[in-house]
Amino acid sequence: MHIMKICVAGTGIIGGSICMALKRAGYSVAGWNRSAEPLMYAVTSGIIDEVAESFSLFDVVFVALPPEAAVEFINSNVFKDNAIVSDICGVKGYIEKEVYKVPRNFRYVGCHPMAGKEVSGIENACADLFDEASMVITSDAFTDCHALEVIRTLTAAMGFKYIVECTADLHDRKIAYTSQLAHIVSGAYVMDGELDGSIGFTGGSFQDMTRIAGVDEEVWSSLYLLNSENLSKNIGTLISSLANLKEAIDAGDRARLIELLAEGKRRFESGKNLLKLPDISVQKIK
Repeated sequence: MHIMKICVAGTGIIGGSICMALKRAGYSVAGWNRSAEPLMYAVTSGIIDEVAESFSLFDVVFVALPPEAAVEFINSNVFKDNAIVSDICGVKGYIEKEVYKVPRNFRYVGCHPMAGKEVSGIENACADLFDEASMVITSDAFTDCHALEVIRTLTAAMGFKYIVECTADLHDRKIAYTSQLAHIVSGAYVMDGELDGSIGFTGGSFQDMTRIAGVDEEVWSSLYLLNSENLSKNIGTLISSLANLKEAIDAGDRARLIELLAEGKRRFESGKNLLKLPDISVQKIK
């Protein structure tokens, strides 16, 4: 058993899976949650070893809460001197700015696990959720090198195959495109009235397009608004691309339509290799 004292604040599907993955790797993990029921489930199911009573006892605290709640948690609790506090929120710039507004006695490292499910709740947590997935770790000039190395070690222990290290700004720009825009498109797609009565007419493409439409609107609206500049730019680019396709279809311009489709295919083919996680552990992106 590893002797590092670790706590996970927030026992939802991601927080619960962090607990399970770390316990699988031989760590003892305490847990805390804003509401009692998920916490009790974590205790009775053996997902955590104990309920955290004081966060000042822990060497590492993972904050698995929505962004505003994560900031409130960090600001309203006392942590051990030189402890590592690491949030796992889907936006990083907002958290980083809030953390560095005042002097802290702990060392902060931002994380974002690129894994999840279309369902929520600790009952859907699993020890292998992060196996073969990617973890983004953000850092800047204030980041402690030793704290960064500890988070790398714990990331590997959780089963992540690939670690991307970058600034919070780069994370938010990329995530607006790779995650938030995809959720926006899925939600907009199912708003079409043609959804009604579509049973029997759907296949894999429909499932791919709609799988993430049922996300928690409270959580995701916050993520969108906290990264609004990047996301709005991506939505504008998508609208422009759709407008070009619509224009060609409305005009019956087959040559233009083929040109646009071929361009999309070319970009997809050239990017396929970039979407595959290489067999390396850490990549630093500036």
